[in-house]
Amino acid sequence: MTRYPFLARLPRRRFMAGLGGLAATAVVPSWRGASAQDVPVPVPVPVPQAQPQVFDLDWVDTARQRPVPVRLHLPGEGSAVRPLPVVVFSHGIGGSRRGYSYLGRHFASHGIASLHLQHVGSDRSLWGGSVWGLMGRLQGAAQEAEALARVQDLRFALDTLLAGNLAPRFDAERIVAAGHSYGANTTLLSAGARVPRDGRDLVLRDDRVRAAIAISAPPFYGQNDMRSILGDIAVPSLHVTATEDVIRIPGYFSGAADRVAVWEATGAARATPKWLAVFEGGSHSMFTDRAGTGGPVLNPQVKAATKTLALAFVQTVFGADDTALRAWPQQHAAILARFEAAPAPRGA
Repeated sequence: MTRYPFLARLPRRRFMAGLGGLAATAVVPSWRGASAQDVPVPVPVPVPQAQPQVFDLDWVDTARQRPVPVRLHLPGEGSAVRPLPVVVFSHGIGGSRRGYSYLGRHFASHGIASLHLQHVGSDRSLWGGSVWGLMGRLQGAAQEAEALARVQDLRFALDTLLAGNLAPRFDAERIVAAGHSYGANTTLLSAGARVPRDGRDLVLRDDRVRAAIAISAPPFYGQNDMRSILGDIAVPSLHVTATEDVIRIPGYFSGAADRVAVWEATGAARATPKWLAVFEGGSHSMFTDRAGTGGPVLNPQVKAATKTLALAFVQTVFGADDTALRAWPQQHAAILARFEAAPAPRGA
C-alpha cells in the first residue's frame, strides 16, 4: 500500500501528504455503537443554556466495521429559527473530535452546527504506547487506505447526521467541509479533488459539500502538477496558513509555500471563488487547540482571527453578504502577511 512521503522514502506513486496538527487537547473516547437514530447525550460538563451545546456521539459505520466518533457543537436552545448550516471538521494526524474547539464554539454561537470527526486510524491513539513504535504508527496512519477511509468517515457522518432524529434541525443544502493539515486534504477530496489511479481519476467528491475551508493544507502527491488534482474543484474555498507554517520531520519537509501552491491550484480550471489568508510568523500546529505554539502572543490572536474569518466565509457563501469578509483583512492587518481573493471581487 502506498504511503505518504514525509514518513519514508517509498515508491513514486503517492496519494497525498498530510502531517497532522499534533493536537494535545484530546483523549481517545470509549466507543459504544450507535445508530443513525440515536439522540445525542450531552457531554458531562454543565453548559449554560444560553451558550452553545456540545454532544459526543459514538457512531459506528457497520458496513466498514469502523467507529466514527463525533462531537457536535450546536447553538443554544431557542436560538435556531431556521434549519442550521453545518460545518463538518476533519482533524490533523493525531487529533480527535475534541480538537479545534475554538472553531466549533464560534460557529455554534453564530447559528451554525459544527460536527467534528474523529478518524480512528489516524487519531489521538497514535501518541500512546512505546515511543520507539511511534514512527511505525505514524506510517500506518499515513497510508493511502487511511486517507480514503477518512473521506468515507466524512460521508458516513453526514449520512448519519442527516438521517437521525435531529435531522430537521440541519440544512442539507448548506454544508461546509473543513479541516486542518491531513484534515485539509480530506476536505479537498470531499470537495472534488481528483487523484489519478490506474489510468483514471479517483473522485471522492461528496455533492452535499457546498464550500471548503482548508487550514494548513499539505500538497497532494502523485503528479507534479497540483492543478490537475485540484483544478476542477467547483465549490468556493477558504485557505488559511502562515509564513512559518512549516512541516519538518525526518525524511520530509514542506514549506509554507506549499500551502499557497495548494490555494493557487484549487479551482483554477473553473475560476472558482477562493480566498487566501497568510498570517505573519506562527507555526503549523498554531491552528489546533494548543496554546503557545507559534508564539504566546500571536497564538490567541491568530485563533481569534481565524474563527472570525471562517464565519465570515460561511456567511458569504450562504448569505450572499460579503461585508464581514471584506472588512476582515483591515481588522487583522497587524498580523497578516497576505490576504487575497480570486477571482478578484468586483470593485477590488
